[in-house]
Amino acid sequence: MASALDTFCGQSYGAKQYHMLGIHKQRAMIVLLLASIPLAIIWANTGQILLFFKQDPQISAEAGSYARFMIPSIFAYALLQCHVRFLQTQNNVVPMMVSSGITTFLHIFICWFLVFKSGLGNKGAALANAISYWINVPLLAIYVRISPSCKRTWTGFSKEAFHGIPEFLKLAIPSAVMICFEIWSFEMMVLLSGLLPNPKLETSVLSISLNTCSLVYMIPLGLSGSISTRVSNELGAGRPRAARLAIYVSLMMVATEGLLAGTLMIFCRRAWGYLYSTEEEIVNYVGDMLVLIATSNLIDGIQSVLSGIARGCGWQKIGAVINLGAYYFLGIPVAILLAFVCHFGGK
Repeated sequence: MASALDTFCGQSYGAKQYHMLGIHKQRAMIVLLLASIPLAIIWANTGQILLFFKQDPQISAEAGSYARFMIPSIFAYALLQCHVRFLQTQNNVVPMMVSSGITTFLHIFICWFLVFKSGLGNKGAALANAISYWINVPLLAIYVRISPSCKRTWTGFSKEAFHGIPEFLKLAIPSAVMICFEIWSFEMMVLLSGLLPNPKLETSVLSISLNTCSLVYMIPLGLSGSISTRVSNELGAGRPRAARLAIYVSLMMVATEGLLAGTLMIFCRRAWGYLYSTEEEIVNYVGDMLVLIATSNLIDGIQSVLSGIARGCGWQKIGAVINLGAYYFLGIPVAILLAFVCHFGGK
């Protein structure tokens, strides 16, 4: 939902309506915090939901416990995304890099203590994520409050933020749907892997594969954010030709990155699995999966940049419809066919 700010804040900044960025951010904070409440309820019942979908009882119990300890992170993440989009659409990314660096450094020690010293295990990892988010939020909030670079865009809290919520939702809901359709499709793959003949092996390998996808996806995601900002700024300023040029450049960059990252993954595929496990069966399986991930990363990176372009233009509804068709009318049915009928398993 926060990605609606890519459109609202980006185009307002391009049009030199600087005071509106603060209004948009406050409005998003209100909406996202309210939306976090039902999500917290769902996370509190994750274990029961997984059992309903016939997942392994032990895996369901562990996942449910992990999700409950992650609940505090929902509210922090909602606020964090509002601050990130607010700064990003002003091309003010250095503070985000610094705050993320500080948070990541502290997260290493927090996670180590909670996982290994407190006896919480994987629940400690979930709690560490929540604490780290709550460290990152005030760092950015303090910067926005005291930095001269935000003087024109942040003028304090305003009652105006409570107006225009329906207009915000008209973009926020399609934005959320567009992203959720994509993310949920990957999560559904994990659920389906639990129905395969060797669920513990399949879910372990698929989790490692998705974690790897998330890692290499960070670069296309960064390009997606930058092109969204650039397009929205240029359109807000009435310069469509400059926006078009930025689109061409970003597509060339993400294609090059995808080819380089894919080549590196293929060369390292037999060693990569050892970062996650010492079991040869898992390591070899992960090596086989990386060839597919390399191809997927190239295509997904281009898709990510195109999604950023759509957000910058305010085309979230179109993106939601396309993602619905691509992932649920085509992707998941083909995955089920290949996994269960053609017996390709997790591949």
